[in-house]
Amino acid sequence: MRALLQRVSQASVTVDQEVVGQCGPGLLVLVCAMQGDTETNAEKLAAKVAKCRIFHDDAGKMNRSVADVGGSALVVSQFTLAADTRSGNRPGFSTAAAPEDGKRLYEYFSDQLAAQRVPVETGRFGADMKVALVNDGPVTIWMDV
Repeated sequence: MRALLQRVSQASVTVDQEVVGQCGPGLLVLVCAMQGDTETNAEKLAAKVAKCRIFHDDAGKMNRSVADVGGSALVVSQFTLAADTRSGNRPGFSTAAAPEDGKRLYEYFSDQLAAQRVPVETGRFGADMKVALVNDGPVTIWMDV
């Protein structure tokens, strides 16, 4: 699985002019299930996201996790993280999981992240979503498991 983490002061996702999920301060997690991914991948990624130390401690060093600071997460499915741009000008997405697997693993990932003491809200899988965020830092981290 693949994720793009953004440390945010706030984030929200809107579908058809309705806010369906929001968080802040905490993490916006864009997540993509890849072909061959399993629940084990989702569990590992959720644990890694929950423990990623990208929040400041009292000395101003990035040494605390989202759970340590009492933050929350907005998890949004984004199959375009599977983009293959090695040839041509149009990205290919053939390495992304099939939609039914992607949805199952996205939901499982969200549940596993919540089980790590991180309050989680989500977008809507497969919907045309509008994501708004205030990136804090900016801090953006790419993760693969």
